[in-house]
Amino acid sequence: VVTLYGVFTNHYSAHGPSRCLLLELLDISVSELLLHSSNQGCSMWMIQHCARDVLEALAFLHHKGYVHADLKPRNILWSAEEECFKLIDFGLSFKEGNQDVKYIQTDGYRAPEAELQNCLAQAGLQSETECTSAVDLWSLGIVLLEMFSGIKLKHTVQSQEWKTNSSAIIDRIFASEGVVNSAIPAYHLRDLIKSMLHCDQEKRASAEKALCSPFFSIPFAPHIEDLVMLPTPVLRLLNVLSDASLQCEEEYEDIVEDIRDECQKYGPVVSLLIPKENPGKGQVFVEYANAGDSKAAQKMLTGKIFDGKFVVATFYPLSAYKRGYLYQNLL
Repeated sequence: VVTLYGVFTNHYSAHGPSRCLLLELLDISVSELLLHSSNQGCSMWMIQHCARDVLEALAFLHHKGYVHADLKPRNILWSAEEECFKLIDFGLSFKEGNQDVKYIQTDGYRAPEAELQNCLAQAGLQSETECTSAVDLWSLGIVLLEMFSGIKLKHTVQSQEWKTNSSAIIDRIFASEGVVNSAIPAYHLRDLIKSMLHCDQEKRASAEKALCSPFFSIPFAPHIEDLVMLPTPVLRLLNVLSDASLQCEEEYEDIVEDIRDECQKYGPVVSLLIPKENPGKGQVFVEYANAGDSKAAQKMLTGKIFDGKFVVATFYPLSAYKRGYLYQNLL
């Protein structure tokens, strides 16, 4: 969940004094990630990471008795410093059993019971069914289905076919020839999504139960596109060193110093690693004190010519780097 640092009053607003929230600065949203993966879908690593992080946020909120009530791609942002997806925008949130806002959730991510309640409220009528934390699970199910398919599903979920048999549509999306992901991991994801998209809110999986899905026990590695999109404090440089450079100790030491000097232009370097053997052979890992320095370095070093070669700069998961988990990416 996004961190709130403080609250202050702006006395110079054109409309009079206004309360302002000071929140942590986050990075790219899932909405932007969906634009980049349009019609292809996100990687399984990205989907799993997002699903787990958001479910953990929801499990915390729901345990405290709160409903987010506006979960959508634009309200899920990446935290470069903490290396996780976070929930933002609690403008429609309410305490379960004490809903103080009439209209909840955004079109396309709105649960059936919220749709009914909103329609009745517009007509000045009271709904007999209260909206619960289950509305958040519905929204997340749609978000994950969009991440998998690479398709915006607003018109699909509003269709009569979806209302009649949403399960068949989900099966069709997962069986599509255009979807690269397949086999057992995809089927676990499909079942997880289905558990969140029951029309009956009583049958919908809770966030805590959804976290027990076998989908989360499967180890995935990020694609190179993921590592370009999601900033971390660790920078990885590819296409820098040749095998000959690695074998000559004197040349290797000189290159390491040159790289360190170049990287320190953008911020203090905490550590620098260049494996001489696989996995990670010839890749350069640069750990900065914070993600801001890493982002500045990635921007400036991408495309730079080093020893006659164009540098490719991506980010790298700090948690994996700290564990010594390195892997090879082919360009």
